[in-house]
Amino acid sequence: MSDIYDLAILGGGPAGITAAIYASRARLNTIWIDKNFAPGGQITATYEVDNYPGMPGISGMDLGEAFGEHARKLGLEPKREKILSLENISGEIRTIRTKKNEYQAKTVILAFGAEHRKLDIPGEDDLGGLGVSYCATCDGAFYKDRTAVVVGGGNVAAEDAVFLSGLCKKVYLIHRRDQLRADKAIQERVFACENIEMIWDSVPLEILGQDEVKGIRIRNVKTEEERTLDTDGVFIAVGIVPNTALVKDMLELDEGGYIRANEEGITRVPGIFAAGDIRTKALRQVVTAVSDGANAVASAQKYLWRMDNGNN
Repeated sequence: MSDIYDLAILGGGPAGITAAIYASRARLNTIWIDKNFAPGGQITATYEVDNYPGMPGISGMDLGEAFGEHARKLGLEPKREKILSLENISGEIRTIRTKKNEYQAKTVILAFGAEHRKLDIPGEDDLGGLGVSYCATCDGAFYKDRTAVVVGGGNVAAEDAVFLSGLCKKVYLIHRRDQLRADKAIQERVFACENIEMIWDSVPLEILGQDEVKGIRIRNVKTEEERTLDTDGVFIAVGIVPNTALVKDMLELDEGGYIRANEEGITRVPGIFAAGDIRTKALRQVVTAVSDGANAVASAQKYLWRMDNGNN
């Protein structure tokens, strides 16, 4: 029979890595699983993280690597496997099935994070990788001295526009409202860039092109006027979708599809905890994900103690 672990950590973003660090220091018998090769989750696609304490201006890739190295020094590295199912979550022993193996654990921390939300318009899927991107820092270099469009109005969209403005001759930032939702400090950077043109009150209708992006058709939501912008690339930054498909029929989710869990990571199922962007909360940032990971391990320890002492 395979080992029964104290704790299974599922996911390798800031929440999952922090959980691994705390679990290692707590000497919990832990299995950590993440399908991605690079540590850090979504932050690896962030050009610059300027609000993580003590590390101003660090790139997302470097921050993720620093997190991962911390866990490695404590002797814990993730199994690079894709999780297919989570079974018997209400029982004392939970089963995690991957494409390669089956693991069993007394407690589970869900830290799958989230993924980029799509526009769901014609041309988006067909031109994916051919000019349509969800990661300006990954693909921006291909658009040096060219024209790019960014769709969105939050921090990521604004940061993407600023980043691309340093490479592209022209950047359009399309937002469906008449003001950005991004933090004021980031907005100031956007408005200071002479080659960023704001397209207010507008939504994209179709991304144009055959083998590569040639333009984007948009509509003004106030005037209903439609027009086409010529562009070489479209960078989509309209939010994220939680990766809860694996547990959507097992746990309570909110209207956005996020797992309902308190700040201690406790879900409605005893022994199952949620941490990071997958959890219902007001602010999704690296610093809150890190906090979630630590809190979830503390909660798992309390659950294990009660279990071992017959108080569960």
